[in-house]
Amino acid sequence: MQVSRNKIVGVLGIFSLVLYVISVWWSFEPDTIEPISAKTDNTQKIVGYSTTSSLILTMEALLDKQGGWLSNDIMPPSLMMDNMPAFEFGALEQVRDLALIMRKEFSRSQSQSTADNDLLAAHSKLNIENTSWLVPSAEGEYREAIKLLKLYRAKISDANNNNAQFYARADNLNEWLKEVQKRLGSMSQRLSASVGQERLNTDLAGDSSARQSTPGLSSSEIKTSWWKIDDVFYESRGSAWALLNFMRAIEVDFADVLEKKNAEVSLRQIIRELEATQQTVWSPIVLNGNGFGLVANHSLVMANYISRANAAVIDLTNLLSQG
Repeated sequence: MQVSRNKIVGVLGIFSLVLYVISVWWSFEPDTIEPISAKTDNTQKIVGYSTTSSLILTMEALLDKQGGWLSNDIMPPSLMMDNMPAFEFGALEQVRDLALIMRKEFSRSQSQSTADNDLLAAHSKLNIENTSWLVPSAEGEYREAIKLLKLYRAKISDANNNNAQFYARADNLNEWLKEVQKRLGSMSQRLSASVGQERLNTDLAGDSSARQSTPGLSSSEIKTSWWKIDDVFYESRGSAWALLNFMRAIEVDFADVLEKKNAEVSLRQIIRELEATQQTVWSPIVLNGNGFGLVANHSLVMANYISRANAAVIDLTNLLSQG
């Protein structure tokens, strides 16, 4: 009886070790994506090819990495993993934002023009719940979205097809950057809340006649739950990873616009700050030291890079808005 019990304990121990090794292997993050471009037969650059390809490759990297898409897995070891699913969700949010702007802005010449059908369908499929595992599954819908994005890319690459376009203009680039600002600002606030802080209510600042639906507190104590600190960190890391891929592609497709506005350096500064967010995390856990304490606070370090990237995005937006 004792021997049998020892065997069971040994088997469970080996099984747990195997699951742990698999979970570590599946936690390796995908590499950043370098932009690709294409030219027509007369060696003219295909505008929009790099941005569309970056969107496609980013989703493919999330789906084809070790372990595949983990957010909707209901079996161990991925069921017990939360860092990589958080990374996936952060990247997916950036994918959705760019897909929305491509449908509403980049592919339309003006407000009265119609949206591209392939982009419309792709954006819809990208908005399925990331944890969906029944029919339709998240992976299945995301694969279909990739196919639709490839159809759109093929159309803008065809010189004889005038029904699909990608417009690289300062005004529609600004529309995407506004979404990026909101996303980065939210990430920075959530990361900073790892140590807890009292925040004053500035919701109605700047307009004495402004009102809100229900009364708000003059200040509030904001602190991220100890159980959620690593999730917020890896969600921000995934979001910055996807945004880095897109910024590199934007640098290619909007090169003429950026040169005219003398804004190339501003974009490169954004890319540099985002690259810093992808440095190797040597600690086995996300440390949450208090301010200037003895232990590091990885969330505050990430918040610093995110905030600096956001400041550079604001500068770029201002440059593009100038005549």
